Amino acid sequence: MRTTPGAGSRALAATLNVVERVGNALPHPFMLFVYLSILIAAVSAVAGWLGASVVHPGTGKQVMIHSILSGEGLTYVVTSALKNFVEFPPLPLVVVLMLGIGLAQQVGLIEAVLRRALAGVKPRYVTLTVMLVGIISHLASDASALIVPPLAAMVFLKMGRHPLAGLAAGFAATGAAFTANFVITSTDVLLSGITTAAAGIVAPGTTVSPLANYFFMPASAVMLAVVGTIVTEKIIEPRLGTYTPDPDDDAESPAAEPALNGKALRNAGITAVLYLLAVAIVTAVPGSPLRNPETGGLLKSPLLEGIVPILLMFFVSTAIAYGVTARTITSTSDIPALMSKSIKELSGFLVLIFVAAQAIAWFTWSNLGLLLAVHGAALLKSLGIGGILGLVGFSLLTAALSLVIASGSALWSLEAPTFVPMFMLQGVNPAYVQAAYRIADSSTNMMVPLSPYIAILLGFIQRYDKKARLGTLFSLMLPYTAAFYASWLLFFVVWPALGIPIGPGETFHIGR
Repeated sequence: MRTTPGAGSRALAATLNVVERVGNALPHPFMLFVYLSILIAAVSAVAGWLGASVVHPGTGKQVMIHSILSGEGLTYVVTSALKNFVEFPPLPLVVVLMLGIGLAQQVGLIEAVLRRALAGVKPRYVTLTVMLVGIISHLASDASALIVPPLAAMVFLKMGRHPLAGLAAGFAATGAAFTANFVITSTDVLLSGITTAAAGIVAPGTTVSPLANYFFMPASAVMLAVVGTIVTEKIIEPRLGTYTPDPDDDAESPAAEPALNGKALRNAGITAVLYLLAVAIVTAVPGSPLRNPETGGLLKSPLLEGIVPILLMFFVSTAIAYGVTARTITSTSDIPALMSKSIKELSGFLVLIFVAAQAIAWFTWSNLGLLLAVHGAALLKSLGIGGILGLVGFSLLTAALSLVIASGSALWSLEAPTFVPMFMLQGVNPAYVQAAYRIADSSTNMMVPLSPYIAILLGFIQRYDKKARLGTLFSLMLPYTAAFYASWLLFFVVWPALGIPIGPGETFHIGR
């Protein structure tokens, strides 16, 4: 029986439709980044002409705003263009991983694995499983955003559900819930190092451990997985309706002969086990080159830093094992041909990334991001808000700043030297300041115009909806951003009231 949506559901749907229409009325993302670059150049020129400057909270040095339209700026624009593009962080990740994942898709391995996996999963648990897998995949850092969403879209499509709902759920799990996890990741190490340095400004010798948020983050992961499941099934899917494939689309992958499919999967599975076993053995050996040479651990180790090429070889080896057995690879020349076919899908992404890389680099070089962060911190400090209420205000400010400063580590490097000491002087544990930051920065990940992953997400969406533009993207991700941020912030506010440490030995007030 079909139920009539309530007034609240109709209002939400109408709001998202407005967001989509307004967003789609914007220029093509390529031109949007062009216009953004022009705006950055103009604002930096005005600020430079006025002699604007800002004191860096970390070094205490006076930093001038650089004008893109000055002689120095024009020299930077010309000499750095190729470097900005080639060294754009997501570029090698996308290209390298697509070589492996694309090959696995072209030979039919991914489709075969999904079919086999779906046979053992109850449909009602699929969305929750996607959310949990996406959150756990943060171990692969940025690579998770390139693996989980397209696979989630394929899972939904094979189940007769809308692939964009799966894609959105995958990006919400890997992007908007980025810092939540069940284990310690490189993000914990990076952020705690910055927090330790900031805490030392007022309390030399203070150490903030990578475990500082460990109790809170696994609990957050479970909570966000449930929230993400509800948003997907109650908001995103009903709004998308029924998916109708484009009849002009080519088949995603060649089909293996039924008699060969089981044998091919078996051989791919054996190859995967042997590959992972080899990596595990090499990693476990004392003095392993894959371990941190100083600590002997896995944090900041070549294993984690080299996860992308390791994943590439995993996909290539299993794809070849499957393809040879299934006869979708009949000669060695098929391998580069199939890889090339998958890379063709990146042509639009590469065009967009070139201009996006310039806009982001100009924004950083001009120091406009630093100016915004420091003045935002001063504003919050002038309001005299402290304690848990102050942390909420700080989180709101971070959410606003994260919309213009795409790099999470860069934003925390700017904010920490101001806010960590400020809250410590009020008796607030820096571990809680760090958690408040993580909630805001993570929740807004998929709504940052300057984020390189916006281009990636749009490219994935256009595989299923060729007319999709930025409005489509934002209307998909806005419900997750709002739901994640509101529920996560409430969870954070309630946590100290429950008397549970946010991490081992980390209570709300210092010294308690």
